[in-house]
Amino acid sequence: MTYGVAFTALADPTRRAVFERLGSGPKPVAEIARGMAVSRPAVSQHLKVLKAAGLVSDHPEGTRRIYTIDPQGLRALRDWLDRFWDEALENFRVEAEAKTEKDRS
Repeated sequence: MTYGVAFTALADPTRRAVFERLGSGPKPVAEIARGMAVSRPAVSQHLKVLKAAGLVSDHPEGTRRIYTIDPQGLRALRDWLDRFWDEALENFRVEAEAKTEKDRS
């Protein structure tokens, strides 16, 4: 899974809402769909896309499938975002040290 595929999957607001509902823990489709403006079959289709993007995984439990956020897929997104955070912090450090050096002169 690449971060680009994950971002594309999460670009859809309904799909993002489905993904966010899994933030509190594993859930079956019926529980994810409860209270949403889309049908259970539509939620299943969104979960299929999220699974293909590597963002969720599922396992059978009786006659239901239980979905959960896949930490490995989420890690790819985080690693990509952290790269920018690390660069921003390094740039800040360089600027702060340059200002400190300038103030000493």
